[in-house]
Amino acid sequence: MSTAFVFPGQGSQSVGMGKALADAYPAARAVFEEVDEALGEAVSTIIWEGPEETLTLTQNAQPALMAVSLAVVRALQSEGVELGAVARYVAGHSLGEYSALAAAGALGLSDAARLLRTRGKAMQAAVPVGEGAMAALLGLDYADAVAVAAEAAGDDVCQAANDNANGQVVVSGSVAAVERAREIAVERGAMKAVLLPVSAPFHCALMAPAADVMAAALAEVQISAPVVPVVANVVAGPVGDPDEIRRRLVEQVTGTVRWRESVLWMAGQGVDQLKEIGAGKVLTGLTRRIDRSVKGAAVGTPEDVAGFAASLA
Repeated sequence: MSTAFVFPGQGSQSVGMGKALADAYPAARAVFEEVDEALGEAVSTIIWEGPEETLTLTQNAQPALMAVSLAVVRALQSEGVELGAVARYVAGHSLGEYSALAAAGALGLSDAARLLRTRGKAMQAAVPVGEGAMAALLGLDYADAVAVAAEAAGDDVCQAANDNANGQVVVSGSVAAVERAREIAVERGAMKAVLLPVSAPFHCALMAPAADVMAAALAEVQISAPVVPVVANVVAGPVGDPDEIRRRLVEQVTGTVRWRESVLWMAGQGVDQLKEIGAGKVLTGLTRRIDRSVKGAAVGTPEDVAGFAASLA
């Protein structure tokens, strides 16, 4: 088997995630303690006790999901599973790219937590609440969704934000343009065009102010070459040079998350197993839709960690 580790993005969070790991593995608990210290508040309490609406806030959800993913990585290390020896590639969905970089040693854990707190705040602040929207266009391929977004944009902004899987593309932009995109998509044969419950229009040109904030923040952070190549969202291919990693993270704020292409690229390199490291099973579900020859499996609980480690013994 040829394995890649993939790391989930926003929407995978749930109250209580990672608690069993922290209880079972001291190395996992240490991750949450370091993130709390880096952010100057008990984010772990929000993760484990909620309330859900506080955890779901972008500025909390982003570092929280990264913390859970890195707790899994450290738990795996406790069981003798080293990422560099097991995974050929790592990749993460949107904020998950920061988790992937931290797991691969390109970013320090504390730096990743602070960057994601900054990223979450900047993305939320970039567009006044109520002025932006996102919608999932179900049943259209990527090229058709891009054409729908372009037609809907007019003088506003509407872009393909997430190419998640075959027949699942998310568009992002101003409210009026996204509403037009929903209507056009149904006319073009989409099964559904569903408005998403998000607080801002991520991964489109309206996020330019947040990209500027992240450019400044990333310029101040040490980035090292990862121990395995990171498949970057905006190019759907590997990056390893620290300067390129920094540049791609800035581009990612306004650019399309090319997840379907990223999975297909890894499959094309012989990867036949994706391990979803962290909270939830969203990426595992997408993998089934993208390429059924690639086996997806979530690793997020102590039982998952022990089982994966045993399978490698």
